[in-house]
Amino acid sequence: MAHTRISANLPPNVDPTKAALAFGKRALTKLNEELGSPELLTQQRALMALCDLVHNPENIYQAIEIGFLVNLKNLLLHHDSTVRQKTTQILSIMALHNAGREELIQKGVISAVTELLDDPVDICRKNTHQILAMMAKFPEGAVDILHNHLVPLLILKLKTEPDEIQELILDTLSNCLRVEASEALSTGAITILKEKLTHASAVIRSKAAWVLLEIGTHPEGKTAALEEVIPVLVSLLEDTDPEVQASATGALMFATVKPQGRFLALGAEAIPPLLKLVAAETRKARLSAIKTLTMLAELPEGRKMLLDHTDTFQQCLNDPCEAVQRAAKIAISVIRWKP
Repeated sequence: MAHTRISANLPPNVDPTKAALAFGKRALTKLNEELGSPELLTQQRALMALCDLVHNPENIYQAIEIGFLVNLKNLLLHHDSTVRQKTTQILSIMALHNAGREELIQKGVISAVTELLDDPVDICRKNTHQILAMMAKFPEGAVDILHNHLVPLLILKLKTEPDEIQELILDTLSNCLRVEASEALSTGAITILKEKLTHASAVIRSKAAWVLLEIGTHPEGKTAALEEVIPVLVSLLEDTDPEVQASATGALMFATVKPQGRFLALGAEAIPPLLKLVAAETRKARLSAIKTLTMLAELPEGRKMLLDHTDTFQQCLNDPCEAVQRAAKIAISVIRWKP
């Protein structure tokens, strides 16, 4: 199945080979002055040059000292799409480095890029989401995104954005919701993520399940809201993609923490596919499957169904992963427990 790709190609009149690429603080100072120029072509060429230079961390430190962020922040809402494209690309590169991330937070760049989430040009929106996804990988960035109340907006964007951008949004959400999930739950995140669990893209199915897993790590996530996705998660246990299986197993593990979730999982016939995943190649799938089965074994019906499968868990006692060994030992004891 063919997918539309977001192109990052620049207009033919923007030639990076004509931009001055001299190194040093003086050259960076000149580029910063050119960013503030009223001439569009001068701004474009300066951005092209800076985009190459910021790949060197040393140049990022110098750019911060010179005060590039002021001009870059002003250019985010420029009328020219090429200027917006290169500005967001530079910021996404800066976000890769500690100094760059700190500067982006201090200068309020995350709140500034919010307006680009509705940019008419796909590549500008993609670059913007790359900035957010990179920032969210680090606690201070995730907290800044949460403080700017971007999570509800990002959840809604999952309905309209192309697949490439949806993947970035799901990455951002998984890291932000690891910190705080209440705002996402109040926005109806479960319903939208449930739709993504049946998406044609295996990557999106896997990432959506992972976001649900992060929601389930919070007390407010272990509620009836998460239980509504249990039948879909059970169906994904037999997905053709191993990553989807692993993510779905992890999400199901948290969805079955409460008794009602366990009853729903049993009703959805989760035990047979979970037993298959106990022997999965992916360690996180094995571990989550064993822990989920252990919780299901706490129900009399689940324990009865698993009594004939203790050999499956016995094999895991020699697993190379100690966590899997411990989980298998606990599972066996729970299954063999007699009131």
